[in-house]
Amino acid sequence: MALIHYVTQIQFEDGALALLPQECARVGIRRPLIVTDAGVRAAGLLDRALAALPGVAHAVYDGTPSNPTEAAVRQAVAVYREAACDGLIALGGGSAIDCAKGVAIAATHPGPLKTYATIEGGSPKITERVAPVIAVPTTAGTGSEVARGAIVIVDDGRKLGFHSWHLVPKAAILDPELTLGLPPRLTAATGMDAIAHCMETFMAPAFNPPADGIALDGLARGWAHIERATRDGQDREARLQMMSASMQGALAFQKGLGCVHSLSHSLGGLDPRLHHGTLNAVFLPAVIRFNAEAESIRRERRLERMAQAMGLPARADLADAVRALNQGLGLPSGLAELGVRESHFDAIIAGALADHCHKTNPRLASAEDYRRMLLESL
Repeated sequence: MALIHYVTQIQFEDGALALLPQECARVGIRRPLIVTDAGVRAAGLLDRALAALPGVAHAVYDGTPSNPTEAAVRQAVAVYREAACDGLIALGGGSAIDCAKGVAIAATHPGPLKTYATIEGGSPKITERVAPVIAVPTTAGTGSEVARGAIVIVDDGRKLGFHSWHLVPKAAILDPELTLGLPPRLTAATGMDAIAHCMETFMAPAFNPPADGIALDGLARGWAHIERATRDGQDREARLQMMSASMQGALAFQKGLGCVHSLSHSLGGLDPRLHHGTLNAVFLPAVIRFNAEAESIRRERRLERMAQAMGLPARADLADAVRALNQGLGLPSGLAELGVRESHFDAIIAGALADHCHKTNPRLASAEDYRRMLLESL
């Protein structure tokens, strides 16, 4: 077993779910609210988590939508308060974990959730009063279990980021067994989310060598195993490696992300039915091409270093390689397959320019740059 203490304590092994009572006791949670969704319940994973908590008083909120919303956060806060809970167990993919982080803020801080959004200047307003969170991911994609941020669609329709070191879960329980049998399309989409995190944070210009090293290693693991994991839902080694790639992408993206996420956050806010990982996969090739001209990318040979981690020739066309991988995984070839039209571009661009990831891209994109990326991704 690997016990990792980087930004938080991580328990990582097959069967790690059994450590849930130990971690609750360690962080002082005596009456947790389990935040999950209907799919996790239907898959029997909620029952497995409850079986690991014999005799522990708890409540359950399973109404998390595919993209968490402020309305869902309010509903969960009502359950939290009614049951007199003192902490949260987030069980699910990034949506459930981000929803739980929203609850951690809203249950302990006054005012509407947007008050605490990063682009509203809200990060300093998030204090140590946040409710403690233990995160148990059931997909390998967002890495939210080790991240300081959450993405929630607020009441005015914007998909906003919330960032504070107080939001980092007090414990992350990574049990690859919980991802066995995940459907191929969801495995592919969440896996490409992890790969996008590793690639985009490595391209970000901030100076953070540890994050760069973690991102490159995560990229190598994800690129080598995503096809195996998608092809065979019971491949334990591939599932473990994809869960590691997901975790590593999020450990690294404290360095910053970029235009991939600016675009996917914006479009995901306009149409919450669209899967975040799928959007990242579709946008990644165009953003790689745009970033290739950045001075820091060229000076530090960042594309060549990623190619090496991916097992490709140094001068490989990474945009084409990602596009081919998407096709091989059965993901959409472009935005048109998702129902996106050129008439949507103005709204997507406006959201991307306002997103918290916009300014951490290695090249500052203009509205016309975003329009070209959207056309290339269509």
